[in-house]
Amino acid sequence: MRARAKKDGGEILFADQVGIRSDQVTGRTWGEKGRTPVVRRSGNRFSVNAMSAISTRGRMHFMVFAEHFTAEVMCRFLDRLAGHFDHKVHLVVDGHSAHRSRKVRAWLAAHPDDVELHFLPPYSPELNPDELVNADLKHSLPKQHRARDQTELAAETRRFFRRRQRQPHIVCGYFGGPTVRYTLDENPMSF
Repeated sequence: MRARAKKDGGEILFADQVGIRSDQVTGRTWGEKGRTPVVRRSGNRFSVNAMSAISTRGRMHFMVFAEHFTAEVMCRFLDRLAGHFDHKVHLVVDGHSAHRSRKVRAWLAAHPDDVELHFLPPYSPELNPDELVNADLKHSLPKQHRARDQTELAAETRRFFRRRQRQPHIVCGYFGGPTVRYTLDENPMSF
């Protein structure tokens, strides 16, 4: 894949989708002995989803959406991604059914010079550096102030991604994890 990307003058990106829920536990707290700490919440459950793609050059692209992750959403993300590049994108993804769907294959067939998908081995999320983005996102969401509705949660999620876009050194750092360091190896057999 690295050789094909070099030949195409393309760029390799790693992508993943993530769901963020209003009731997720984002940290721990302490309290006086005998007094249970109370975290104020609205009582409503809501969620947003996001899709992001990162490169070893420190580039990050993302999309936040409210609906479930489907083939239509994946095609919308591919459209946006293709619009940001004037060269071919080699996108590495997991085996999610939306990535392998007929609609996505049809989109790829209609845009052969824009995006090419590559799949990670099954059941190996640890090989995807974008999983570290997901962990960072969930850890970075505000612990004290909780979103009161889906709009606020989406805004907090976008704020995280925009902040990371302005911090390419952190995006590059996602590739330094022990299980994803292979992405930086110049050995063409490392992919």
